[in-house]
Amino acid sequence: MIAAFQEQDRLRNQVIEEKCPPPSRRCNLSLTPHPDKDELVMFGGEFFNGNKTFVYNDLLFYKILTNECVQLTAPNAPPPRCSHQAVALRQGGGQLWVFGGEFASPTQSQFYHYKDLWVFHFKTKHWDRIKAPGGPSARSGHRMVNYKKLLIVFGGFHDNIRDYKYFNDVHAFNMETYTWSKLEPTGTPPSPRSGCLMAVCQDRGTIVVYGGYSKERVKKDIDVGKTHTDMYMLAPDGKNEKQDAAPSKWKWTQVKQSGLRPSARCGCTLAVTSGTNAIVFGGVFDEEEDDENLSGHFYNDLYELEMDKGKWHEVELLGKKEVGEKKRRRRRKEKQADSEAGECDGEEEEDEEDEDESSDEMEEDIEKLQVTDSPSVTMETADESAATTAVPSGVVTVHTDSVFTVTIGPQGDSSVGDVEGGGTRSSAAPFVPHARMNSMLAVKHGVLYMYGGLYEEGEKQLTLSDIYSLDLRKLDEWHTLVSDNTAPQEWEESESSSDEEEEGEVEGAVGGGEKIDDSDDDDDDDDDEDDDDEAMDAEDEPPPAVTSGESAKDYFSRNRDFWMQEADAVATKEGLTVTGKQLKKAALKMAEEFFEKQRQ
Repeated sequence: MIAAFQEQDRLRNQVIEEKCPPPSRRCNLSLTPHPDKDELVMFGGEFFNGNKTFVYNDLLFYKILTNECVQLTAPNAPPPRCSHQAVALRQGGGQLWVFGGEFASPTQSQFYHYKDLWVFHFKTKHWDRIKAPGGPSARSGHRMVNYKKLLIVFGGFHDNIRDYKYFNDVHAFNMETYTWSKLEPTGTPPSPRSGCLMAVCQDRGTIVVYGGYSKERVKKDIDVGKTHTDMYMLAPDGKNEKQDAAPSKWKWTQVKQSGLRPSARCGCTLAVTSGTNAIVFGGVFDEEEDDENLSGHFYNDLYELEMDKGKWHEVELLGKKEVGEKKRRRRRKEKQADSEAGECDGEEEEDEEDEDESSDEMEEDIEKLQVTDSPSVTMETADESAATTAVPSGVVTVHTDSVFTVTIGPQGDSSVGDVEGGGTRSSAAPFVPHARMNSMLAVKHGVLYMYGGLYEEGEKQLTLSDIYSLDLRKLDEWHTLVSDNTAPQEWEESESSSDEEEEGEVEGAVGGGEKIDDSDDDDDDDDDEDDDDEAMDAEDEPPPAVTSGESAKDYFSRNRDFWMQEADAVATKEGLTVTGKQLKKAALKMAEEFFEKQRQ
């Protein structure tokens, strides 16, 4: 299917630019500030409705000033993907660089990781695939940042039906010579991981890596997930290297964190706000209830990170500010006295009142800026000698009974209510978006923008499509730019279905079919070595019989090991690359089909 899509795309020789509705539900896309325009650039992503997965490759431009969305279709676009990385640069008239990612067919029976590098040219509106040897192996969940003349790629993972691997290697792509090089930093590196936070501290000329997620096998067929909370700094090693536009010698240093740190979580996201600071939102922490079930704790809190110091601050929203009633009454009395004395006529009085109100608003903005810089906003009152992990102020705890517990705002007696100058903060709690993981963040002109994300209701993993903004200078409250669809999201329980349903239609999405032909790549993946393993046929053992009165779910639960082995054997024989979760879905489908046949 992907090969057919690529051939169809090559036949296109026209650039089509047209207005479109807001982006459909999707996650694991890239959201990148345009280097020159007041736009946010969205590419790719995926959507899972409980039964099928849809993967996208559309290129969308969200226009900030008009709150509109434009889709641009150009020839030779990258194939559909998610969990990739994108970086926008000003060079060459503006460029969007995209590396790696993954693809899954609608039924998740086929899975593929990418190792390709693409660049979209904003000025000429066309895509180029960059073919350079020595790049990172195929992966997703990695991170990529721009450091001077380099694109730096770190971490990620590769998963298939038989094994998985997490990475902690570092690669650099030189945008002047168009060459890859594998960096060998000195010092102790972070452990292998995916989904970490990674950003460049421009003022220090360093790269910060925080957190992430990985799994390790403790016993046969038993994997344990780990949420990382450590922080590292990657910096050029040596004075000459620091001055070089493309340094080759680097060093890892572990950072001692301070301040009010976020609780352990993964799926949180980051956006750089200044030369040294970054903002972090949301995430989830999974607690194992038993061998198969997890309870997810979702967050919607904000943290600020001083990257040059490794210092955290919890960000408290101030709420809307209301002009003091006493100040308004005093101004009305002054206007009335002036009017009675004949100092101004009615029209002049109205103009003066407008000027005073504008002056009041200006004073409020100045006060908000002053408060933003004060310790009370960044929560620096925490005792740094105490435990550095704090319970966040915004958390949603999700259990299988779909009951939510939401806590927003400060928990102590501190207040940012009355501010000198006659303003009062609204007593109502400031609006905060629903708790979520894997939301996309971007900062443009001092305003933080957020798109979508994921959260859970019981066993349902729901995808959001809303867009919000938060003025980082005022820190009043989040503003809704595009609300999520009012109709409840449809969730399809996984059921037995014919192979024809693989062709599910979702506009802009592609799934299923053959693997991409990567034979033109000059380097081979270390992770693909196990492709040479010989597939083994499943033992000729009859399926367990269906017991009278049991449901399909009970049947699968009772005979799970058998059907997992059957699915594994089929996947191995056909050379399919799927995750453990996808293998379980395939096993469930096979069991349900057998169950239905036995009942007929």
